[in-house]
Amino acid sequence: MSEGRTAQGQKARATETQRKTRIQMENEARILDAALEEFSAHGFRGATIDRIADHAGMSKPNLLYYFRRKQDMYEALIARLLDTWLEPLRELDAVGDPLPELQSYIRRKLEMARDFPRESRLFANEILQGAPRIKRLLESELKPLVDEKADILRGWMKSGQINPVDPLHLIFSIWSTTQHYADFDAQVRVILGPDRGAEGRFEDAARYLETLFLDGLRPQSSGGESPRIRRL
Repeated sequence: MSEGRTAQGQKARATETQRKTRIQMENEARILDAALEEFSAHGFRGATIDRIADHAGMSKPNLLYYFRRKQDMYEALIARLLDTWLEPLRELDAVGDPLPELQSYIRRKLEMARDFPRESRLFANEILQGAPRIKRLLESELKPLVDEKADILRGWMKSGQINPVDPLHLIFSIWSTTQHYADFDAQVRVILGPDRGAEGRFEDAARYLETLFLDGLRPQSSGGESPRIRRL
């Protein structure tokens, strides 16, 4: 009888611990989403723990139970963001056909501009400040990956599959043109107007950037039509 009660007690405690872990995960997700809203709108310096707690719908002491400092929330968001941001570049495949590979990369970056505008603005704000809180991440994760993919681009150029250009500036150009649709979304929609400024603006942007980059990189001797980008 005693052993039965002990086993039941252990099971109950295990269930309680599992439930607590799940609640913690849910609360952390709420906090980070609220922090993302604040940081993307006001930057690191302008965001406050009080407003983040309000956005999360919890008290400040409760929030500080999960994240002791504003810096901790910011670093958690940046680490998650950088991992997400680098995924499309990681998928650039050396054994693939160069133009469809680049087409896919451009499309994925536009999808991210559409689906993660707050994250894009958060990253842009940090870079505009000189990347004081993520410089080590840029050096340890971003630069090696960009160097690796630049070597792939150089290989395609050397084999005559795409026109020779500076591979790093090509990557920078794709970043700047695609992320523009997130970081300057309000400006884009005003200038395009109500008819063209709706969801279809990403389709239009995709077609334009396809022409800009792929037609410019295609060797003249290859001929053929530009592959059409898939609808976002």
